[in-house]
Amino acid sequence: MAWYQISDIEQLDSPALVVFPDKVRANIQTAIRMSGDVARLRPHVKTNKSPDATRLMLEAGIRKFKCATIAEAEMLGVCGAEDVLLAYQPLGPKLRRFVELFKKYPTTRFSCLVDNLVAAAEQSAVFAENELIVPVFIDLNIGMNRTGIAGEEAAIHLYMACAALPSIKPVGLQAYDGHIRQADFAARTAACNEAFSVVEKIKSELENAGLPTPTIVAGGSPTFPIHAKRPDVECSPGTFVYWDKGYWDTCPEQDFLPAAVLVTRVVSLPQKTRVCTDLGHKSVAAENDLDKRLFFLNANDLAPVGQSEEHLVLEAPEGHTHEVGEVLYALPYHVCPTVALYEKVFAVENGRLTGEWKNIARDRKIGV
Repeated sequence: MAWYQISDIEQLDSPALVVFPDKVRANIQTAIRMSGDVARLRPHVKTNKSPDATRLMLEAGIRKFKCATIAEAEMLGVCGAEDVLLAYQPLGPKLRRFVELFKKYPTTRFSCLVDNLVAAAEQSAVFAENELIVPVFIDLNIGMNRTGIAGEEAAIHLYMACAALPSIKPVGLQAYDGHIRQADFAARTAACNEAFSVVEKIKSELENAGLPTPTIVAGGSPTFPIHAKRPDVECSPGTFVYWDKGYWDTCPEQDFLPAAVLVTRVVSLPQKTRVCTDLGHKSVAAENDLDKRLFFLNANDLAPVGQSEEHLVLEAPEGHTHEVGEVLYALPYHVCPTVALYEKVFAVENGRLTGEWKNIARDRKIGV
């Protein structure tokens, strides 16, 4: 039986997303080994959104985490994580919710991002109202062009201005380089080093100004092995815990194992060379082109030709042997938004279903 097959598959309705805890554990150990020191890992939980996956990381000695939403931050609080960076700039209602996390989970050290003085002033005022002193990381734009402050001089000015505000304490720099994902590792390394050079300059200038050495949180999955060689950087990959077909193709230099698999069934054979499954838009991330949404592990003769909310239609060769009710297994190309489509995933160990992992942080709100 292939590693991904489930012997009691008749117990599982489809479509479904299943995870393999043994492979998750192996991926966590690979990440620790790559970092050289578990203290240098700050995994992003946007991929798994699950207390079960988070607890496996905690059991492995990981203490610092990164997240993108208040719900993800609260999930980490529920798990008892020691150090949580909200990699987002909370403002307005989100800022008020962020403050509630401090009250509800007092043993967790929460921090957040800031990339402009207006936001910093609002954060400072709200934190002061609640008698908090909150560590903040300056969000740097090193080419992603999404959020972050660009330029060495502007970043240093913001850092020092934040240091003068009450109730916020600048402690570090965040440099996310998600735009760097060249398949050629040498080209990816060169682009990563070039983008990171401004971070090194900012750090040096802050030290020369007499400020404490800032903590640097850098990178995602594609640049993880590059930043892992920098002894003074905290690395924050996220996809590694489940991995996916997209990074399996783009990052072959990383030894992570696919640990999340989609399960679907053939529900109709509308034409001689057409196969229809129950894997629609609601069941797999659909932001990529149709041929880059999933990869069949046990049906390499099928090619996607159409997808709707509940169905995926595939072209099959003449004389194919696919049947109604047949179970197909596939890897998602982008596992993070795929996980967000599922309330829970099903754990599979030794080829059998063993339990459910709730993706509680897929919701916009848990308690706060």
